[in-house]
Amino acid sequence: MPAHSGSKLAVIGAGSVGTSLAYAALIRGSASHVALFDVNAAKAEAEVLDLAHGTQFTASAATVHGGADITVTEGADVVVITAGAKQAPGQTRLDLAGTNVRILEQLMPQLLEQAPDAVYVLVTNPCDVLTVAAQKITGLPTSRIFSSGTVLDTSRLRWLLAHRAEVSVSSVHASMVGEHGDTEFPVWSGATIGPVPIRDWKVDGERIFTPGYLSDTAREVTQAAYKVIAGKGATNYAIGLSGARIVEALLRSENAVLPVSTVLGGQYGINGIALSLPSVVGNGGVRAVLETPMDEGELASLHHSAETLRQSLASLGI
Repeated sequence: MPAHSGSKLAVIGAGSVGTSLAYAALIRGSASHVALFDVNAAKAEAEVLDLAHGTQFTASAATVHGGADITVTEGADVVVITAGAKQAPGQTRLDLAGTNVRILEQLMPQLLEQAPDAVYVLVTNPCDVLTVAAQKITGLPTSRIFSSGTVLDTSRLRWLLAHRAEVSVSSVHASMVGEHGDTEFPVWSGATIGPVPIRDWKVDGERIFTPGYLSDTAREVTQAAYKVIAGKGATNYAIGLSGARIVEALLRSENAVLPVSTVLGGQYGINGIALSLPSVVGNGGVRAVLETPMDEGELASLHHSAETLRQSLASLGI
């Protein structure tokens, strides 16, 4: 299903993540027009040219343009921000916070001038901290400025579970929630394969999702980005695809349930902190944050995640 005619996606940052997202959006037909902005004019123009040369072979007749002039983002329906310092091997997402908040302070007012009615999606890390910062900088409603959160982490989780259960990924219903980072966790109490609770799934009469296996899987998901970064320097393809998926939910008015990160306003007793929870994403942004049932341990983990981010925000004076 193509995005609605005339829809415009602006991608901020022509690094590995931004270009992968733009590439995924063109291939998938996520938007009718894709604009790529970067302060490095030569890089932005070269990436646009490379993308444009392949548009004959993409899913739709989308156009792509861009450069170092912020006006390329004018009138965008969705703005995805990938610009910022990238995560180095061994560096946590929260270590990046100070540098990338300062980038947002310069960038967000300029973007609002060009695309005042857009929905803004942050992919730059640490995305939860930056979501709070960007919302305060812009004053936008929390529904219109959020981050990709644990959408990718959830995909990693479902891929691992599907491989273990020998079923399609689309048949796995499980989510990573909380911080997009070291304190994120899966909601095992509500996880299922088809209609079957994850802990009851059997192969040859044996339950294969033991407590030990589930614990190891959660750890593997949390450490996945570090493993990829150590091997190739950055994560880009999967986050590009997941970012394009969020864009599609917005531009196609899908009301899709995705675990994006928004500034919470009382859910689970948490205020002013951006955390990922399954949310309804559609026309205009996040239409509802769902209060997913959790057991006592999961609720404790959610509040631990919130407290970790609260301390990070306090250290930055946000």
